[in-house]
Amino acid sequence: MANDGKVKQHIPKELRYSMRDFNSEFPNDAACLEYVKEQRWPDGMAQCAKCRKETKHHRVGNRTAYACQSCGTHIYPLAGTIFQKSSTSLKTWFYAMYLMGSTRCGISAKQVQRETGVTYKTAWRMFRNIRSLLSEGDLQLEGPTVEVDEMYYGGKRKGVSGRPMRGDKKKVPVVGIVQRNGLAIAKHVSRVTARKLTGLIRKHVTLGSTVYTDEYAAYNTLSMGKRFVHRRIKHSAGIYVQGDIHTNSVEGLWSLIKRGIGGVYHHVDAAYLQSYLDEYCFRYNRRHKGNQQFRSILERASRSVAA
Repeated sequence: MANDGKVKQHIPKELRYSMRDFNSEFPNDAACLEYVKEQRWPDGMAQCAKCRKETKHHRVGNRTAYACQSCGTHIYPLAGTIFQKSSTSLKTWFYAMYLMGSTRCGISAKQVQRETGVTYKTAWRMFRNIRSLLSEGDLQLEGPTVEVDEMYYGGKRKGVSGRPMRGDKKKVPVVGIVQRNGLAIAKHVSRVTARKLTGLIRKHVTLGSTVYTDEYAAYNTLSMGKRFVHRRIKHSAGIYVQGDIHTNSVEGLWSLIKRGIGGVYHHVDAAYLQSYLDEYCFRYNRRHKGNQQFRSILERASRSVAA
């Protein structure tokens, strides 16, 4: 068969979004501003604060403002978003979100600095603000099968093994809840106790779901009141899969987070850990969207209007 010079694509067409696509859709700041405006006020139709009319608004010169065609009062699409009062090019913001949505393991602020020419401080601040939008909040996992596990993030402890004790200065606990073939959440918690674990599960898992865990004693009260069906796998006995009883899905999430943070960021301070967990869960929950994850991030950023 003759080679026509075209590279065979294994990614479905609807999930592809290349750098060429990005530059075509967002060639400059004006195109980026127009996108944000359309997200907030489709076709420029908005209620004017002065004349109270639902009317068309038009771009005002080179400013980031649109004027009411009836009375001339301005509206500002960037007001209340993470872009407000930023001196950084709007396209640079969009490009940072494109990079964040185009990688499975994450991208460092240092890499954004190298690619865009902004300072490291600016790149770090941009990523911090973008991550602030990625929390799944009170996400509800509707089951019917859910896995729960805990992991401990931090530096190595010399000469110590097993679960960290309360007050450990090296490791901080994280609880993960994963719906099989579905969504996931990960929460940095102060302590891993029965009350904390059952509280998180009751908040995020639909009643009646089957919950799979290991044999950690803090899960002992999970089936009380018949809220959930509880199944356990005995890791201490060297058993990791027994029929449909396992925690492989949540272990996969841990692998993604640990490899991502360790390989890209190397270390994350406990004070910022939750925002990084939110980033990886956001990406995990949209793993079937390919490079269109960028679109999900961009929509949140464009609509992040303060109350």
